[in-house]
Amino acid sequence: MEKLKLHSPDFTQENIAKLAELFPNCVTETRQNDGTLKQAIDFDQLRQELSTSVVEGPQERYQLNWPGKREALLTANAPIAKTLRPCREESVDFDSTQNLFIEGDNLDALKLLQETYLGKVKMIYIDPPYNTGKEFIYDDDFSEDTQSYFQRSNQKDEAGQRMVANTETNGRFHSDWLSMMYPRLKLARNLLRDDGVIFISIDDNEQANLKRLCDEVFGEDNFLSNICWKKRSSPDARSTIGSIHDTILCYVKYGDDPKKAIGKMPLSDKRRASFTNPDNDPRGLWASVDMTGMIGRATKDQFFEVLLPSGRRVTPPEGRSWGLAEATFKQLRSDNRIWFGLLGDNVPRIKNFLSESDGQVVPSLWDMEEVGSNEEASKQVSDLLAFPKIFDTPKPTRLIKRMLELSTKAENNDIILDFFSGSATTAHAVMALNAEDASTGSAQPGKRKFIMVQLPEACDEKSEAYKAGYPTIAEIGKERIRRAGQKIRQDNAGKEGIADLDIGFRVLKIDSSNMKDVYYTPDAVRQSDLIDHVDNIREDRSAEDLLFQVLLDWGVDLTRPIAQETIAGKTVWFVDGNALAACFDADINEAFVKELAARHPLRVVFQDSGFAGDSVKINIEQIFRLVSPQTEIKSL
Repeated sequence: MEKLKLHSPDFTQENIAKLAELFPNCVTETRQNDGTLKQAIDFDQLRQELSTSVVEGPQERYQLNWPGKREALLTANAPIAKTLRPCREESVDFDSTQNLFIEGDNLDALKLLQETYLGKVKMIYIDPPYNTGKEFIYDDDFSEDTQSYFQRSNQKDEAGQRMVANTETNGRFHSDWLSMMYPRLKLARNLLRDDGVIFISIDDNEQANLKRLCDEVFGEDNFLSNICWKKRSSPDARSTIGSIHDTILCYVKYGDDPKKAIGKMPLSDKRRASFTNPDNDPRGLWASVDMTGMIGRATKDQFFEVLLPSGRRVTPPEGRSWGLAEATFKQLRSDNRIWFGLLGDNVPRIKNFLSESDGQVVPSLWDMEEVGSNEEASKQVSDLLAFPKIFDTPKPTRLIKRMLELSTKAENNDIILDFFSGSATTAHAVMALNAEDASTGSAQPGKRKFIMVQLPEACDEKSEAYKAGYPTIAEIGKERIRRAGQKIRQDNAGKEGIADLDIGFRVLKIDSSNMKDVYYTPDAVRQSDLIDHVDNIREDRSAEDLLFQVLLDWGVDLTRPIAQETIAGKTVWFVDGNALAACFDADINEAFVKELAARHPLRVVFQDSGFAGDSVKINIEQIFRLVSPQTEIKSL
C-alpha cells in the first residue's frame, strides 16, 4: 500500500526530472550528507547543449543579481515537512465557509498550498514590507542545504519570532529584502490561474528593484502597469519632495491576451453624468465620442466625404482620418448612432449608449477620491476595532475593491489570495463586494473566496492594539474579519439573498508535521528505537489534524465540507461527500473495510499502524478491488 509523502513538493527534483526527459546526457548523481545518492544536473553539459558554440566560462548578460539570490532560489524549491492544523474555536462558520485564514510564515504557507491551489487563484494582492529602514522582514535562513532545511522544517518553532529589523545600516539592506521576496513571488506565480493577475503595493524605496524582480519571475512581457495611487492629499512638510503616492505593480500570468485577466472598470459618477439624451433616442442616455482616428494607421476606406444634415460637406481634419470605414459609418448613420449636433451642422460623432456600456478603460492613475486614502483606511480599522492607528500605510477597502472589480466576477467562485494580509483589508473588501453584488440585480451575493496568510507577528506591548487584547497582527486580522462580516450583514439587512453571504473563515495554523521524525528518516532510526515508533504520529495531534495533512498531500480543497460518521464502531471522516474517506482508529478489521468499501469513496486513507494485523493490511487492497475498484488507497 502506497504511503502519503506528507511534505510539500520538491521542485528541484521535479525540475531535474523534466530536464532529464529533454537532456538525459546531462543527468548525473551527487552524494547527500546522509550518504545516499540523488539525481542532479551537470550544468556545464547542459549549458553546452543549449549553446551554438563551445562554452568555456560564464558570460555577461543583463539580469538582476544580489548576494544571496541562489540561496533564495534554493529555498523556494526545497520541500518542507509541515502541516496546517485546523482551529475551530477561532474560526467562523467552520463547516460551511469557503474562506481561509492561515496563520504562520507565508513562505511555508505558499509551499503547503502548491498541491491544492496550483493554477487556481484568480487574483493575488500583497502589501509587503516597504523596506524603509524602520520595518521588519522575514528572517529566512538561506545558509542550509536542502536536506538540513527539510529536517529543520519538521521542528516546532516560534513563528512570531521570525521577523527581524532590516535597518539601513545593514550591509545587505536591499539584498535581504530581495531574498525575502524572490522565493515567495516564485511560489505565488504557480498558484495563479492562466487568466490570473497579481497586484503589489510598494513605494519608492524598492519600486525599481521590485519591478526588475517581477520582470524575472512573471516575465517582462506580462507586465501590465505601474499604477500610481494617490494615497494622501498633501506631502510631509519635512520632505524635500514629499511623496503622496504609492505604486501598485500589476502583472498577468500570461500576457498574450491580458483582457482575459483584466476587464474594464465600472463607470465613475463623473462619467455617468456625461450621458444625456438631447434627441430623445428611445434607447436612452448616451454620450458622443470622437469619430476621427490616427492617420498613420488608416486605410483608404477611412478617407471619405460626409454630407451633414445641414447640407455642409466635411472631410477628416488635417492630419487625421475617420476612425471607421465608410461602409461602417453608413450602417451607424442609418441606425441613428451618429450625432451631428442639435443643428445638424457639427463634425460627426458616434453615440455610445449607457445601456450598452461595459465600463471604462482602466487609467494608470488612481485618485484617493475614487479609491480611498491612508487616512480613510486608518479610520476604517479604528471604527471597527475601537483603537487608534496600527499601521503606517494601511490600504482602504475601496482600493482593493477596484482591483477585485477589474479582475474577478461575482459568479465565478474566484479565489483571491493575500499572503501579507496584515489587518485583513483584502478579506474585508471581498466580503463587501460580494454583498454589493446582492443589490445590483443578481439578488444573490457574490461567490468570491479569500485566502489570507499572516504571521503571528507580535504587537508592541506599548501599542493600543496590545492593550486592547490583540497580542499579534494575526489576531487583529481575524477579529477585523469577524466584525467586518457582521457589520456588512447588518448594513445590508433586508436585501434579498444577503443571508447567504459568506462571512466566515476557517483558521488553519502552520505547525510541524503530524508525523514523528521516523516517518521521514526511517533509515536513521536504530533498530532498538523501532518499538517506540510503532505509532509514528505525534502525541499531541488529533484525528482532524491528520485529516488536514491528508487533504494537503492529496491536493483536496481545504474548504470542502467535512462530515464525521461511525461505521462498525469506527470513526470515519468524509470530505466533500465521497471524495475522500479517512479512518485513523486502531484495530481496523476486514468487516469494517467491507462496509467502508461499499460506500465507494474515491479515495481512502488509514493510519499505517491502525490495522488489526498484517493480514488485514494485505487484504484491504483486494477488498476494495472487488467492491470499489475506482478507490485509491493510501496510508500514513
